[in-house]
Amino acid sequence: MIRAAAGSILVSALMIATSTASRRAPETIQPNDHTKPAGTLSGGVLTIALETRRGTWRPDGDGGQALDSIWAFAEVGKAPTTPGPMIRVPVGTTVRGTLHNTLNRPLTVFGLGARRGSRDSTIIAAGATESFSFKADNAGAFMYRGQTHVDTLVFRDPAEQQLAGAIIVDRPNAPRDRVLGITWHIAADPKSANGAGATSMAINGLSWPHTERLAYAQGDSIHWKVINFTDYDHPMHLHGFFFRVDGRSDGAVDTLYTRAQQRMAVTEMIRPFQAVEISWKADRPGNWVFHCHYAIHVSDLVTLDTKNGVLRTTEMKHHESNAPHQMYGLVTGITVTPKGPQTAATTPEREIRIEQRERANGYKKQPAMSFVVTKGGDTHDTASMPIPGPTLVLERGKRVAVTIVNRSSQHAAVHWHGIELESYPDGIPGWSGSGPNILPSIAPKDSLTVRWTPPRAGSFMYHSHFNEPRQMGDGLYGPIIVLEPGQTYDPETDRTFFFGTAGYLESFAEPDPTVIMNGSLKPPPMELKVNKTYRFRFFNLAGDNATLVALNRDGKPVEWKAVAKDGYPLPSSQATMQPAKLLFDPGEIYDFEFTPKQAGKMTFAFAPRADKPKWVEVGVTVK
Repeated sequence: MIRAAAGSILVSALMIATSTASRRAPETIQPNDHTKPAGTLSGGVLTIALETRRGTWRPDGDGGQALDSIWAFAEVGKAPTTPGPMIRVPVGTTVRGTLHNTLNRPLTVFGLGARRGSRDSTIIAAGATESFSFKADNAGAFMYRGQTHVDTLVFRDPAEQQLAGAIIVDRPNAPRDRVLGITWHIAADPKSANGAGATSMAINGLSWPHTERLAYAQGDSIHWKVINFTDYDHPMHLHGFFFRVDGRSDGAVDTLYTRAQQRMAVTEMIRPFQAVEISWKADRPGNWVFHCHYAIHVSDLVTLDTKNGVLRTTEMKHHESNAPHQMYGLVTGITVTPKGPQTAATTPEREIRIEQRERANGYKKQPAMSFVVTKGGDTHDTASMPIPGPTLVLERGKRVAVTIVNRSSQHAAVHWHGIELESYPDGIPGWSGSGPNILPSIAPKDSLTVRWTPPRAGSFMYHSHFNEPRQMGDGLYGPIIVLEPGQTYDPETDRTFFFGTAGYLESFAEPDPTVIMNGSLKPPPMELKVNKTYRFRFFNLAGDNATLVALNRDGKPVEWKAVAKDGYPLPSSQATMQPAKLLFDPGEIYDFEFTPKQAGKMTFAFAPRADKPKWVEVGVTVK
């Protein structure tokens, strides 16, 4: 995230702070919920006047800590906002406007010309006003953004990271949707305990728990455009529901998917300065969340309530959902109100007992943590610490009663990732559920039983949703495989590849933790048989970076067949043979089928995404 660029960002921030004095006194930068388009639309022409303004931004709401001397876009005569004023027009509209640069250095602006994106830029001199004009002849989600110079390590200066806004071009008869814009403020501070200065991450200008609560009624069809205004990708995850991926924008070209191109997911990677369009149906009531699945992006490393990199306990009240648990950053709450009578499940339950365990100094000075499935309340086997946790093999439509016993020193909560369940057992303490029936966290030496029914067969996972970076980084995760009634699970042909990290990140100044597979730094060799079909299930919870995977013969990828994404079968148009390589983010799950056609040697390799990845190679023998 900011680790490699820390020194450069700090120097750049100081340059901006000392060189962008404005005659205008600082004012409050307002959050932009993207419900009101900017400018004046008349006769097929949108007229708009924009300018840069310096102000104070409070991503934690009016009572939260302030970020001062932040630059944002504003309509002339109106308050500055983050994200900037939304240009929203019907396709075919001509947009004509002006942009006044109030900084005392040249401003490079992207996206306000005919070509859009990073391929379309103009430089506005200090204090100057320039006109712009373009024909909005392509529907989709685009953006405009500004910066005073290009940092050699990609990231923009902290004072300028809010200089971005949405351009939404609506196609005829498009469904009514909401725009969710992801922004951040990241500043480096080598002297702080976590390597960062003032750091915050926001959706539509606010950080959890101050983000807007999106309210829907049971049965509503929901459509979102989610735009990433930051310099890093974000795997955005929806709890409790699958969404349909309807389109994607690279910032310059927006592609509306055909039915054959659409697919279902619960987590979708959004690359820097790109956007996705998604749709889903709110068919179950209760409280839910939509959040980034980089655990660090919902942690106390991205809150302003720190001093010298340490969370100030006096400020924790701003974030508590269920003491002592906090979430921060890129999270939006969703409430679905019930419509009509609700049917309670009455089917017999399969009982499952899971212990959350902890061992000191598992990863150097950090503890190791693990889920353990025990039988009949037996706690004599206290040494077992499998990572990942045991595979839960379940049957579609068969209800389970899962008792979580907390034998660790920290509070506990478990999320059943990808399972379409009721709200209460979903796993967010202090939020999941509805009305007075809200899920609590599980204190040390306490337990809690939750009940749910897996409605579809596929690959899913369970993981901690409490103190997420630390507990998941220490090993609190495991796979869930749901089978059709009558099917049996054969671990010989059904192979699990679960990626995590050897510990968690304590400071932005540190390198990323080492990626491990199935709990191992050096996984053992694999053996496969010729002409036997295997199902490979890939699960990712490896820190806050994407993971690369490849299955090679003679240095080149073999072919496998794509089967499912996040547990949902791919449509036949996408369930095709393709090169055996994968790039996927934490929170994503992929299934492939592989049938080796000849005996010999192959290599399975994985690595964190990088310009020059350091591959971990596992020998594969085909007999």
